[in-house]
Amino acid sequence: MDTSAASPSSRFQSVSPSRPTLDRKPSAMTTVIFIGLMVTGLIYTGFSLMSDVNDTGAPTTTWLPFLLLGLALVIALGFEFVNGFHDTANAVATVIYTHSLPANFAVVWSGLFNFLGVLVSSGAVAFGIISLLPVELILQVGTGAGFAMVFALLIAAIIWNLGTWLLGLPASSSHTLIGSIIGVGVANALMHGRDGTSGVDWAQATKIGYSLLLSPIIGFFFAALLLLALKAFVKSKELYQEPKGNKPPPLWIRGLLILTCTGVSFAHGSNDGQKGMGLIMLILVGTVPMAYALNRAMPVDQMTQFVAVAHVTQQSLLNNTPVTPPASNDAARHTLTEYVRTKTVTPEVIPALAAMTGSIGDQVKSHGTFAAVPAEQVGNVRNDMYLASEAIRFLDKDQSVKFNSDTKANVTAFKKEIDSATKFIPLWVKVAVAIALGLGTMVGWKRIVVTVGEKIGKTHLTYGQGASAELVAMTMIGAADMYGLPVSTTHVLSSGVAGTMAANKSGLQMSTIRNLLMAWVLTLPMAMLLSGSLYWLFTQLF
Repeated sequence: MDTSAASPSSRFQSVSPSRPTLDRKPSAMTTVIFIGLMVTGLIYTGFSLMSDVNDTGAPTTTWLPFLLLGLALVIALGFEFVNGFHDTANAVATVIYTHSLPANFAVVWSGLFNFLGVLVSSGAVAFGIISLLPVELILQVGTGAGFAMVFALLIAAIIWNLGTWLLGLPASSSHTLIGSIIGVGVANALMHGRDGTSGVDWAQATKIGYSLLLSPIIGFFFAALLLLALKAFVKSKELYQEPKGNKPPPLWIRGLLILTCTGVSFAHGSNDGQKGMGLIMLILVGTVPMAYALNRAMPVDQMTQFVAVAHVTQQSLLNNTPVTPPASNDAARHTLTEYVRTKTVTPEVIPALAAMTGSIGDQVKSHGTFAAVPAEQVGNVRNDMYLASEAIRFLDKDQSVKFNSDTKANVTAFKKEIDSATKFIPLWVKVAVAIALGLGTMVGWKRIVVTVGEKIGKTHLTYGQGASAELVAMTMIGAADMYGLPVSTTHVLSSGVAGTMAANKSGLQMSTIRNLLMAWVLTLPMAMLLSGSLYWLFTQLF
């Protein structure tokens, strides 16, 4: 379903009579199905949320948190909806401009596989992005500052995505969201009188930054090399020709292009859909911790293993330090909070982690299951687990900390146990994000499609160029998902198309390349500025 009003490229139309039909209106049945799916998704989300909260048996004393929760969920799903029509247009550009699929059918097809990609995603990317946020805000996400954080970063990301979409620029939603998260972290640090660089996990940000920086460069060269390899080994001339009129390509080429479009759409859903999931889980943990702070579905027999691992790990840690553990859990929390924020190892860190590990094991043992933890204690138990997990993550990277093999194995096993208890995504969250991303794919796709299909190269996209760009994009995004790294479908595919144009000596439209590079350079600082400013504003209101 296309609601954009982007005008065709007159230059492209004058040199290529095979321009696809992009202005065909959706049928009434398509519109009804679209609206029906949207309403069904909202009803399913609301019903699932109410059921989970009611299952906890906790009394409802005020409706304000639920109103804020509803607003935050709508904004988070809105981000995924915008992400759908902003990013996924890249996946369908090649099949549309090679006439492999009609435009309206292509976006519905892509939307379906985005939906499926979200449903089977692992969640690693979701929690990798969340770890960029300031620890003090994650621990207090249900407070005014926590809501200010969530609203600021989501609204900033939506504003920048819509702005670049209006200009037809394939900017990166991943880039935008990460810039928004960093902006909130820097603003939070400055507002508390600290150096702005202390508000972000820069090691994690650097790791993600490298994936965002290198992926378009790799996409450019790999797509170019793949096209040259195809020309060397696949001698079928029709693979390297432009479409003739509106005639679809030969069946085997058409199948190849549809397969790569499907793969990119599926990989995009699997990778990009997780960003919305992570933010929604952050919102749910802060607003209704009694239902979502701990994985209530974990079986009783796993609780026994959890407690045993906790106590073994505590003893191993105590054997690795001569320092006496802190006298209270509050002291241990304070030490670990400071360590996670500053990344500075002091003699008190290991004993504090040992004390927190033992406390977590004792709390779980006393209740038997996570479902039996009283509502008023759930948030604290979850925060203790989060602190312990993050402390272990940073200690594992610190070369100055030396654990023996047994202690390292125990600590790793304990982190796995607490991550299973806290880093989970309910099915209904996946379904809600999948519907939002899938439906977003069907709206407003034409602006970005025209840019990718007409304004990167000086000649029409050939079948081989489209297949090369999409095959590289599909492979890179799928690999990034396996390693829990966010990459930009937009950057990888756009740079892949540019790479095939360069390899084919087709020429590049430098004005478009300059605009793409400008969007790529400006996205991070502009998203940071927007989210930081909004965070300051919202903290004054909440």
